Amino acid sequence: MNIEEIRNYCLTLPEVSEYFPFDETTLAFRVADKIFAMIDLEDTEWFVLKCEPEYALQLRDRYPEITGAWHMNKKHWNQLNLYGSLPDSLVFSLIRHSYNQVVKKNRLKLPLLES
Repeated sequence: MNIEEIRNYCLTLPEVSEYFPFDETTLAFRVADKIFAMIDLEDTEWFVLKCEPEYALQLRDRYPEITGAWHMNKKHWNQLNLYGSLPDSLVFSLIRHSYNQVVKKNRLKLPLLES
């Protein structure tokens, strides 16, 4: 999976926008001004997603390509190695999960997506 596929998919989700909150290379996707995904355009190996804490641990145990996100609260954020062998279907599912985490936490009046 590449950055364009990720970007295009994220932008299909309801009320999602993209921006560069930290520098000119860290692309973040947000819903209702809350970040749910990030990727560095200069180092596209790692993709960062929000995750429910227990599920985050299960994913890390099951997939060596999924670890606690560097520079983020590892309880709530995972990073995915996109150069590994994660199936695209799993990456898309985890994007939806991350989106749903933000929608639920902020009690947004948006539909939850099927993970």
